Amino acid sequence: MSAAVVFAKELRDALRDRRTLLAVVLSSVVMGPLLLFALSVLVAGSEERAESREVLVVGLDHAPTLRNYLERQTLQPKAAPPDYERQLVARRLGDAVLVVPPEFEAQLARGERPVVELVASSANTRAAVGRGRLLQALRGFNQEVALLRLAHRGVAPAVLEAVRVDERDLADPRARAAQLTAMLPFFVLMAVLYGALNAALDTTAGERERGSLEPLLMTPAAPLALVVGKWGAVASVGMLIAVLSCLSFLPSQWLIRSETLAALFRFGAREAALFLALLLPLAALLSAVLMAVAIRCKTFKEAQASNTVVVLAVSLLPLIALFNDGGERPWHLWVPALAQVTLMGRVLRGEAFAAWDLLLPLALAVALTAALLAAVASQLRAAATR
Repeated sequence: MSAAVVFAKELRDALRDRRTLLAVVLSSVVMGPLLLFALSVLVAGSEERAESREVLVVGLDHAPTLRNYLERQTLQPKAAPPDYERQLVARRLGDAVLVVPPEFEAQLARGERPVVELVASSANTRAAVGRGRLLQALRGFNQEVALLRLAHRGVAPAVLEAVRVDERDLADPRARAAQLTAMLPFFVLMAVLYGALNAALDTTAGERERGSLEPLLMTPAAPLALVVGKWGAVASVGMLIAVLSCLSFLPSQWLIRSETLAALFRFGAREAALFLALLLPLAALLSAVLMAVAIRCKTFKEAQASNTVVVLAVSLLPLIALFNDGGERPWHLWVPALAQVTLMGRVLRGEAFAAWDLLLPLALAVALTAALLAAVASQLRAAATR
């Protein structure tokens, strides 16, 4: 029995498994469009709140000067609900509330500094946009009143600004979009991992539990041929999920509801090809890792519990790149999973990288896969001689 025969048999069995097919469909075909759609809805909601000109105010009748300024800034003052504090805490109110004291206008006319209260909840992220809009309006009002007072006293308004600041953003538009889509490589990676998991467990510990592994070891086929065939089937499932996941991002861009995200997010054939160049070797490596752990287990459940460590490690490593404010480190490319997420992040940001950056993770994946397959073959060989 050759490795090709084992591969065909195992792949057929894997695709017959409903759990594997469900993992392929949900994690690859559905996940990409669903993630982009959900992200675009979130961004569109934030943009809608940012573009809204309504501001919630309590006691604005006591401040006609402030009302006049807000209306000149095209803001639309609106009375806040009576229970605005409770609604802000419960996150049912998506705007901060400005509270104006009754003596506001009288204090302002006397040259005093009336105190207004800006009520918000730091746990209510929806209200953050409205809070920033109100703060900006109040700063503008303060500046306008100060300039009018200086002009009334014959003082040049320029004395208030010793330095003029011109801002310049060096970030590429695609880099700004990558801040929103930074989780996409992580989800693709986890889809590949979970897609290969069931197939790897079934072809090793699952067969041992069903009693079909021992008869297979009694055939004339070499243990290495059996392992390569089984691994090829498991890796094919993982690679299939990688291909479908990357290709699903191409049509799913039509579902993006945010115009800003649609303009910034660019994922074409080049980006899909680079993603696959990174994910396919990793899918082969992860399949070998899962099989190497599961082959030592006697039952499917035991193999699931043992591979929990693998799933946890693979899910935690990419977080180093996602939450690292200090930038990339050279050693990131030497760690499987972390290297792939790091380089996929570069692809989304439109950054160029050398061929060595692609060859290093590929070489590591090939070397580790070969070592793990040899270890699994050795385990099978030992089991056959017992």
